[in-house]
Amino acid sequence: MEIMEGVHLIDGINANVYLLINGEELTLIDTGMPRQMQKVLDYIGKINRKPSDIFKVILTHCHIDHMGNVYDIKNLTNAKVCVHKDDAPFVSGKEKIPSPKGLTGAAFKIGLQFFKVKFVNPDVLLNEGNKVDDLEVIHNPGHTPGSISLYDRNKKLLFAGDELRYIDGKIQGPPKQFTPDMKLAITSMEKLTKIDFDIMLCGHGEPLRPDASKKVKEFYDMIRI
Repeated sequence: MEIMEGVHLIDGINANVYLLINGEELTLIDTGMPRQMQKVLDYIGKINRKPSDIFKVILTHCHIDHMGNVYDIKNLTNAKVCVHKDDAPFVSGKEKIPSPKGLTGAAFKIGLQFFKVKFVNPDVLLNEGNKVDDLEVIHNPGHTPGSISLYDRNKKLLFAGDELRYIDGKIQGPPKQFTPDMKLAITSMEKLTKIDFDIMLCGHGEPLRPDASKKVKEFYDMIRI
């Protein structure tokens, strides 16, 4: 689905994948669950582009519903993989992805084994304030250590990752059961209230528009600690 010129949403793969068109180059934001790469490639074909046009993959964080196809996409296209430095050890497999406690944590670990998640060494380590093309990196730790949002100032567009979700007409924070440090996640959410964006695109749910930044500020004022 085309959100605006040069920005597409590829949905139906458990977590949203976004496709950015910058001339001859394509950039993916997140990659969806494992074993669903073909859905991404099919969409790219429908808009008359080729997998070899993918030059970059930006991961908003290290959870498998967002990085699940990054190995296969890089192997196919040799795209550069960009991730925040604090999530890089989990994307590379050098450290275990932080898992929740209790039954949710057990299910999380089973999922990693069931899907046989493949890891990849990132090419670009991101920090707060870095830019990838027109996208400014905003560090929102809490959901994972290296969770990020991406802000396109010119398009007034925010890619929120899992820091915020918009589901069934309601703004939500990151899912509690998969967020080891919810207090930190809410604290770091304040950064998103300091910028101006008309559209918010989340890792889960539908696009929020118009006046997205105003609505996010109202939500934050209700939940802030």
